[in-house]
Amino acid sequence: MKDTDPNYSRMDRKKRHNKNNKFLNIMIGIVVVLILIVGATLIIGPKDEDKKDIATDNTDVVDENNEDSEDETGLTLDDVDEPDESDNQEAESDKGSEDDGGTSSSDTGSSDEPADEEEEDQAGNVTIVPNDEEIIEQSIVDSSWQPIGTDQSGEHVSQYDAESTDYNEKKRAIAYATGFSEDELFYKRVKNGGGPQKSIGIVTTKDGSKIFRVYIEWIDEKGWKPVKMDVLKTLDFEY
Repeated sequence: MKDTDPNYSRMDRKKRHNKNNKFLNIMIGIVVVLILIVGATLIIGPKDEDKKDIATDNTDVVDENNEDSEDETGLTLDDVDEPDESDNQEAESDKGSEDDGGTSSSDTGSSDEPADEEEEDQAGNVTIVPNDEEIIEQSIVDSSWQPIGTDQSGEHVSQYDAESTDYNEKKRAIAYATGFSEDELFYKRVKNGGGPQKSIGIVTTKDGSKIFRVYIEWIDEKGWKPVKMDVLKTLDFEY
């Protein structure tokens, strides 16, 4: 019988042993796989969660920055992306204002020229009075006339000696008023002008085309100063 066959028993035991070994190997393999899966989950899982947390934190930071920038500017991205038509209208209006400003500037520049002329007139403040007298063509008073300076010191004494310093300073003041140099003039007469510190000089240009009568006054420590000048028509009078 088979059960009593020793060869059969050994073979049967060997087969059973192989089956048991195979089953154990399978179970061990399953356990190893499960261990690997669990280990991988433990290792990889926290990293993924950390990445998610970091991504979430970064998103929060970006959101906070966006909120801060929105608070500071008062604008959202939607507000910035879409230009308002009113802004374009304001820009055109500003451009028009600039054009008007440029025109105004040019107008101002044009109006400045007469102002400059007026300032020049005021600087001299020349008063010219036509005269109907037979010998006077016009009378001139120029507020820009200044004392000519002096080399004299002490109490002033008016002199009419042609060699004196005072007399020569009189001649210089008279020429100064006419606008001609002393060398371009003939001095017809220099005389008292009605007071100790007043004189009158009558001169002509050397070509005889101009005749002047100049009134001068003495300014202490500053010299003789022209105060009035008559442009004469003729010398046919007692001077």
